Amino acid sequence: MPRLLIADDDMELCHLLQQYFEMEGMELHSVHDGNAVLPALEQSSFDLLILDIMLPGQQGLDVLRQVRRSHTTPVLMLTARGEEMDRIIGLELGADDYLPKPSSPRELVARVRSILRRSQITQEDKQTAVVLRVADLELNSATRQVFCAEQKILLTGAEFSVLQELMRLPGQVIDKNDLFQRALGRRQQAFDRSLDMHISNLRKKLGAHPDGSARITAVRGAGYVLTLAGKS
Repeated sequence: MPRLLIADDDMELCHLLQQYFEMEGMELHSVHDGNAVLPALEQSSFDLLILDIMLPGQQGLDVLRQVRRSHTTPVLMLTARGEEMDRIIGLELGADDYLPKPSSPRELVARVRSILRRSQITQEDKQTAVVLRVADLELNSATRQVFCAEQKILLTGAEFSVLQELMRLPGQVIDKNDLFQRALGRRQQAFDRSLDMHISNLRKKLGAHPDGSARITAVRGAGYVLTLAGKS
């Protein structure tokens, strides 16, 4: 049973969500202060963190910054509708996805399931392990590890999924909508910059090719391509 942690100061909402997630076969624990998130993650193991941006004690973005220093736990941010800057900063700091508030419990569960599907290593994954190699990049689908120039690169679940799809078709442009669906498990919505931010994070973490050329290139009006050295 997946174990989830939600950080939200609305205790009544947390109680209702706890009951809803239990009916969906998931165990939901809650904290109501930003200062309580990191201790909770260190005291117990959770499969996903649902993090509200507006928290007493310590703001959600500050919490996320601390979490990402030592944890790779997938993070779903809850943001106020219209607060695009909070979403962009959250994705830059390593959040896997976001959901505007208020949202229905059904939509929240669906988004959580999508993140869990791409972040958890199943027995089937281990049996059908695929190792992708493109130049000095290596990705193992079973261990969900990535190496660049023999150095291990720590990626969020979303970043891993995006890179995996790009490495399946190196040198080929992948349509942005297709990449959104295949890597993030949902359709792109208007003004949704999640994929763009995950690509930006990948560029920073992987760096350029040894010859200085970009590893991932945006093709205007088409999508993204994992470039081969000297061919960007």
